[in-house]
Amino acid sequence: MKEKKVHDWFDHPQNIRKLRIGFYIVLLLLVLPDFFLHKHTYFSAVEGWPGFFALFGFISCVVIIIVSKLLGYLLKRKEDYYD
Repeated sequence: MKEKKVHDWFDHPQNIRKLRIGFYIVLLLLVLPDFFLHKHTYFSAVEGWPGFFALFGFISCVVIIIVSKLLGYLLKRKEDYYD
């Protein structure tokens, strides 16, 4: 008996493109108010830049990924380490 192949919504490239465009629109809508709202900065004038916290969060995530990769190389053991 032949199995029936189930196609998911994510299997179609045009749907992935729509999803990616939707994510970009949501990201733009989240950063857009920064250009129109007045911010009261506490630590530095840099905090007042439009999109500063979005950029700061992105850079923080990239740093976390790089540090975790480096830590993985430092903590890696040989395959027969426990033998």
